[in-house]
Amino acid sequence: MAMGRHPTRQDFDRLLQEVQDDVIAMGSMVDKSIERSTEALLNRDAVLARQVVAEDERIDSTRFEIEEKAIRLIATQQPMAGDLRVLVTVLNVIVDLERMADHAEGNGRIAEMIGADSTIRPLDTLPRMADKCRDMLRRALSALVDHDADTARKICEEDDEVDAMQDSSYHTLLELMIENPSRVQEATYLLWATHNLERIADRTTNIAERVVFLVTGHMEELASKL
Repeated sequence: MAMGRHPTRQDFDRLLQEVQDDVIAMGSMVDKSIERSTEALLNRDAVLARQVVAEDERIDSTRFEIEEKAIRLIATQQPMAGDLRVLVTVLNVIVDLERMADHAEGNGRIAEMIGADSTIRPLDTLPRMADKCRDMLRRALSALVDHDADTARKICEEDDEVDAMQDSSYHTLLELMIENPSRVQEATYLLWATHNLERIADRTTNIAERVVFLVTGHMEELASKL
């Protein structure tokens, strides 16, 4: 935009779209971090785990860059109604994405702590939890782009599936610790890992709830309270 020229509606629309595109790009980074941290856990890959940990800093920086852009638009353009809801939604979504990346980073660190010499069998539920979380995240971001409240509501209903997988993992690992006390530490690490994935799913439902707010103008608690 040229110096001294009053911003037009076209300028605002372009900047608003740029902010939304940045959110989707950040979501893709988080999705990749979940994938890599899970692979590191399953394959006991310390090198990949360290990459996940290092990448978290770039995701943090991306969050702050988007936040600055959104706040600048609010301050300088004073958007109303739907445009303001878009920017408020963006500011909330990037917080959840950044926290999801923190959980993925946590699993990267857990992969490092478990180490390549671990003899504990990887949980069957771990990759299934990760796949479900990634599917929910990708669909939530698509719903954000498409302003699709119906899909967002369905995503919130699916959070129970991740909770059930975490419960199954908990009982499996608890039985392992009772049968073989020498495995308590490694099993505890895996408990932390499944908890991180469960929290990622919870954060995804937050994003889905924000999509509903974006479309309807009303906040609804859609995730199960059980």
